[in-house]
Amino acid sequence: MERDGQLQLYAAVADQLKEAHSRVRALQVPEGVRMALTRKLLVITAAAKHDLAGAARRLDRFMVDLDEGRFPQEDH
Repeated sequence: MERDGQLQLYAAVADQLKEAHSRVRALQVPEGVRMALTRKLLVITAAAKHDLAGAARRLDRFMVDLDEGRFPQEDH
């Protein structure tokens, strides 16, 4: 039973990561901001391999930040 829950969480995180990447690509922001957001998504993706639940929480926070327009500063 626990395995089914883990698989469902994995599928949900994968779908949400896919949506997050699409949303980041569509943003009208400077390239440096887009790169910083993409790096955050890559870190979350890597974390999902070791801590799926933690990655899901980080991804939820990332999506809230996107929804509220909170973006990292552009790298120089």
